[in-house]
Amino acid sequence: MLGAAASAAPVFGWRIRVYWEDTDAGGVVYHASYLRFLERARTEWMRAFGLGQEALRQSHGIVFVVRELDIAYDKPARLDDELDASVSVARLRTASIDITQSLVRVADAEVLTRARVRVACLDARDWTPRRIPAEIAALIQGTTNL
Repeated sequence: MLGAAASAAPVFGWRIRVYWEDTDAGGVVYHASYLRFLERARTEWMRAFGLGQEALRQSHGIVFVVRELDIAYDKPARLDDELDASVSVARLRTASIDITQSLVRVADAEVLTRARVRVACLDARDWTPRRIPAEIAALIQGTTNL
């Protein structure tokens, strides 16, 4: 189960606005929308140090995919909320990365959602597990206190 989101690793942040399409009829963010918000933050975190998914597929023949996800919906986000989505590496493994994430409402700094995500490195051709290339691991490790 998820505990408090505490990590010594540097945190990457990505700002997100809640749009009508993200909500249900009552203006509350639909549960699956939180997954999209978290995914966008992880994607932008990778891009921040030059690791776009398509570039990784073409240059290294790998893709990163969500292998496991544990999410806690603590409080609802609502239409027009501005959210800070965080990404922090908890553990770099041989063929996967354990990441902690949260969504925090900017207006009041309320933590709305917490997640632990394991992202696996796969061969882009046959979708089998593959060791994270050393130069990619070094880039990721450079963003952490591991």
